[in-house]
Amino acid sequence: MITCFIRYEIDPFKKADFEEYARNWGEAIPRCGADLIGYYAPHEGSSTVAYGVYNIESMAEYEQYRHRLAADPLGKANYEFAKERQFIRREERLFLRLASGVRTLVGKS
Repeated sequence: MITCFIRYEIDPFKKADFEEYARNWGEAIPRCGADLIGYYAPHEGSSTVAYGVYNIESMAEYEQYRHRLAADPLGKANYEFAKERQFIRREERLFLRLASGVRTLVGKS
């Protein structure tokens, strides 16, 4: 399992556009085969940094997922929405795998 972290630099005056974009991915990404953790918009601190995070089985599965997402009607519309509104200034993807495992707290309630 790998996790994709997408770091966005967005126009701070178009945060509502980014939030609509994120909601659309909330529907399209799971339908196309990735386990969406979530999209995160600026709240406090930086007004230009946002994130999208999802899990996928492998890089081979990622390539198939990207093709499905590009062919998905909502996926296509969302790519066009971002292009038309130009609220994303920069986008970077980073793929990581969990190295520590999940830690359980014993005796905590």
